[in-house]
Amino acid sequence: MSPTAGVRSAAERVVALLPTRADLRAARRQPRRDVLAGVTVALVALPLALAFGATSGLGAEAGLVTAVVAGLLAAVFGGSNFQISGPTGAMTVVLVPIAATFGAPGVLMVGVMAGLILIGLAVAQAGRYVRLIPLPVIEGFTVGIAIVIALQQVPATLGVSGEGEKVTAVAISAITSWFDAPIWAPLLTAGAVAAVILLTARLRPGFPISLIAVAAAAVVVNRLDLDVAVIGGLPAGLPIPSLPDFPLSQLSSLVVPAFAVAALAALESLLSATVADAMSVGERHDSDRELFGQGIANVFAPLFGGIPATGAIARTAVNVRAGAHSRLSAVTQSVVLLLVVSIGAALVEDIPLAALAGVLIATTVQMVEVSSLKALWRSTRGDAFVLVATAACTVLLDLVAAVVIGLILAGAYALRQVARAARIDETPIHDESHTDEEVALLKEHIVAYRLEGALFFGAAHSFLLDLSEVSDVRVVILRMSRITTLDATGAAVLADTIQRLEGRKITVLLSGVRPEHDHLLRRLKVYDALTHEDHVFATTPQAIEHGRDHVHRHALLHEQVAP
Repeated sequence: MSPTAGVRSAAERVVALLPTRADLRAARRQPRRDVLAGVTVALVALPLALAFGATSGLGAEAGLVTAVVAGLLAAVFGGSNFQISGPTGAMTVVLVPIAATFGAPGVLMVGVMAGLILIGLAVAQAGRYVRLIPLPVIEGFTVGIAIVIALQQVPATLGVSGEGEKVTAVAISAITSWFDAPIWAPLLTAGAVAAVILLTARLRPGFPISLIAVAAAAVVVNRLDLDVAVIGGLPAGLPIPSLPDFPLSQLSSLVVPAFAVAALAALESLLSATVADAMSVGERHDSDRELFGQGIANVFAPLFGGIPATGAIARTAVNVRAGAHSRLSAVTQSVVLLLVVSIGAALVEDIPLAALAGVLIATTVQMVEVSSLKALWRSTRGDAFVLVATAACTVLLDLVAAVVIGLILAGAYALRQVARAARIDETPIHDESHTDEEVALLKEHIVAYRLEGALFFGAAHSFLLDLSEVSDVRVVILRMSRITTLDATGAAVLADTIQRLEGRKITVLLSGVRPEHDHLLRRLKVYDALTHEDHVFATTPQAIEHGRDHVHRHALLHEQVAP
């Protein structure tokens, strides 16, 4: 492809990712339902945005700005009618060490770079591959995130600070400090907010109790003048957009964090969009367009001081349950939050940090689906191991490393299962069991083996090398028609097996080689290991007939040589 044609193709893919008239028509169908759903989601999103912004290290205002800007842009340019985007717990887990190392400007620049990476993935049509992540990896990832978010809330819950680079070390340090000088007000505030949210979720699912609980906590703390830290000053309105003040000479140090943020944004957003599809009727999101929308959102949100964003599973689920019909509901959510930033900033300033910690603790409990975990735990040992390993790596290492390790373990387990399914059977000519015919072949010193399943690097050695040890036969027929997968390793071991048998004066015949496998066998010169290239037959009966002629000629030659 010429450079001009490549640029034209990329431009066409970008145009295909832009909003369409169908989006506008969908927004006009039931605007009242969408607006009501958007207001409902805003009530849920407000305390979460403040909490995740505070947890990220850039302040509550950064979370609120992200919910407004990223939520609006992702709604317009994204690929799901129901997706709600903004700051999330999983993203804050990644951002905390970035903020500690590079400061706020580094986090903002990472967001811009991650957005550009997401746009590139969308243009490259990479959205389809994210959906191939196995369920045990996703569930383990979710459990690990829930644990990390809960650990992050320990200092705010106890009203003390912690020290350390890892979240577990910070939590342990905070607990130790609290025991030295216990402060009960923050702990009781966080516990009360979390308990109210969880109890209401059981009695009245979908009711936006979190905002009410946080507001009530703020009133109680202020009236009683309790020793609990509050959010503090918030800007009245969105700040003027500007590029992050990060030295361009140090951009190379942000490449790895940017890819980590982009990978997490892609994973969580497409997972959230898939959940929304499952909760609705007849809806299917566009994966590449969703990546494009998240990319646009992450490029522009940091320009206003917002942190990197992604699709939010909990808020998206609330949006669907509230009756949303189009992306107008997500736009409404951003507009409502913008009004809060512009008009009600003074009311938000007195919210206790411990109350926001209580919201996030309740969120972590709701993130974990116990029934799904039980089902995976009881399914197979491999799935259970992948789940536990992914969760542990999420807590002890980082999110991207956890997903990579989970995928490697899941892939190894899958290969092991496929390798176990591959086998080689001694069979007669036809598919039915004709024992007399099989016995007759053995008497003629001919044996036919049927290879089944995947003949690849994980399975080839286990039975093909054993095959080379057969004895008391003149002809071995390998039936290849039921081989489903053949790779270079399988072909190489097959060639080695043929050479071993031919070296012991045993003629090897192949039958039923599939066309797609024939090309690989010729390229790797597997047929060169045969005594003659004509020893490849279309059908097993043809191979057996040739084998009988070969045995007969060998017998005649032996009689002529004998004295």
